[in-house]
Amino acid sequence: MRQELRNVFGKVFLTITPDTENRWVHTDWVGYLTQDNIKSGALAYATTVREAGFNCVLNDTRQVVGSWDHSLDWVLHEWAPQAAAAGIRFFALIATPESFAETTASNFYSKISAFEVKMFDNENDARNWLLRHSLGK
Repeated sequence: MRQELRNVFGKVFLTITPDTENRWVHTDWVGYLTQDNIKSGALAYATTVREAGFNCVLNDTRQVVGSWDHSLDWVLHEWAPQAAAAGIRFFALIATPESFAETTASNFYSKISAFEVKMFDNENDARNWLLRHSLGK
């Protein structure tokens, strides 16, 4: 079931959609992300992965405004081990090249070790890579 998480102003900052056909959870982040947004959103989709029994995430950050460096340490050291325990094994991260969000995503990519992450600048390539892991195609 699709979830929409909202910030304190009532604006959607994250949509979480389990994709049963492809066996992954699709996340779509939007706007400026606070530390609280990132924590609640990341924990929510890790729970969705666990409940669905999937091991793949299609994480789209192309609509993120600004950096999320303020949360990188927490994501790497606290969330990532929890996410791996929830079942995440393959993580396709889509980012807009040469953006502040992409810079943080690159830092995440270079430091993550809890599961396999691959970065993309378009959804089609990300989906194709994930399909090899989610469906063995």
